[in-house]
Amino acid sequence: MALLILRCLFLMLAITLGFQLLQTDSLRSENAWLPWLAFLGVLFVAIGVLVADARIRRKQLDTITAVYFGMIIGLFLTYVLQIALQPLLPTEPEWLPDWIRLALATIVCYSCISVLLQTKDDFRFIIPYVEFAKEIKGLKPYVLDTSVVIDGRIADVVETHVIDNQLIMPQFVVAELQAIADSSDRLRRARGRRGLDILNRLRSDPKVDLQIFDRELPQFAGQTVDQKLVLLAKHLEGKVVTNDYNLNKVAKLHSVGVINLNDLSNALKPIFLPGEQLEVRVIKVGEEAGQGVGYLEDGTMVVIEGGREYVGQNVGVNVTSVLQTSAGRMIFGKYENHSG
Repeated sequence: MALLILRCLFLMLAITLGFQLLQTDSLRSENAWLPWLAFLGVLFVAIGVLVADARIRRKQLDTITAVYFGMIIGLFLTYVLQIALQPLLPTEPEWLPDWIRLALATIVCYSCISVLLQTKDDFRFIIPYVEFAKEIKGLKPYVLDTSVVIDGRIADVVETHVIDNQLIMPQFVVAELQAIADSSDRLRRARGRRGLDILNRLRSDPKVDLQIFDRELPQFAGQTVDQKLVLLAKHLEGKVVTNDYNLNKVAKLHSVGVINLNDLSNALKPIFLPGEQLEVRVIKVGEEAGQGVGYLEDGTMVVIEGGREYVGQNVGVNVTSVLQTSAGRMIFGKYENHSG
């Protein structure tokens, strides 16, 4: 409601300014149509500003603040430079000094805004509101790698709102996904397109704080994608989210935190203690004599002693032990009864 009132006031001020131009005697004396042209021009610009403001719904606070501070610093530096260069400015013709000052202000303001936009993540003390927003989203940003985006489970995890941290998607990972999506191999192409779909799904969710990191840090030169991910996470003081076993090891060598979705998935699987009962369908025979093998709904393998004769049937299992491996969790049990 407050935003609607603000836009109405802005439009009213623009119309008032247009009417003031209509009443300007200097414009009337030159051409009768010139005041109306000025009025329509002001109205057109005001409507254009309102349309642009309404279309760009998701505004980046760090970008807006960088432009704001860049403009202030640029105008201050322009004022100082004008005082210093005043004796050197030509006096003839009369319009030349004003145009030189305008050009100087444009160049200095552009340079200041450009520097702040490219380094806003490094100069957080200049932009206090951005640091405050980062504290709300979580202390450490999460840097996504290629494997975790292609896997797709990260989107489901984020949508549960368990993760409230800012997600960082490096531009070199996006480029790698595009290269995979353009591969001549059908399977790789499908994986790459799936990764891009997952990325667009995260990007379109207004509750997900996903940022594309498109800067090239000096330490990236000559490094592999995995090494760049680790260096970026270290630079941002964040964590790497991955399914890659080797990247997991490399990150730990650099003292960078890692979130492995496979470990997270295993941690969320139901825990069965020795002596508990469960029911499972025997899918195939096991490696040892008399063994049958079944799977729970979450993919956990169940090795059933005495279940070889019941392939294709549901049986009761008495859990004897649980083994945790790098590939996941395995349950060992004995055939208890025939369930049908």
